[in-house]
Amino acid sequence: MAKNINKDALVDEIAVKSELSKKDVEMVIDLMVEAVTKNLKEGNKVTLTGFGTFRVSNRAARIGINPQTKAKIQIPAMNVPKFTSGKALKEAIR
Repeated sequence: MAKNINKDALVDEIAVKSELSKKDVEMVIDLMVEAVTKNLKEGNKVTLTGFGTFRVSNRAARIGINPQTKAKIQIPAMNVPKFTSGKALKEAIR
């Protein structure tokens, strides 16, 4: 059965493999997430060759239904993050 790997587990695994301290690995992960987020907010696409591409997609406004009251509600347009896996990641998973 697959298990959920959180940030702490990733930090531990990378620290062991890289022989860096957990504090240094956590800082690098935090900086990577910060940099990807900043660039997406600016409308940029972030590509990690072999891993995948992060981009922003615009979701159009639409009418939705409240499941409790069945009332129609207006859902506003919004930007949402998207991730497309790269060829190497896809092949590694298969």
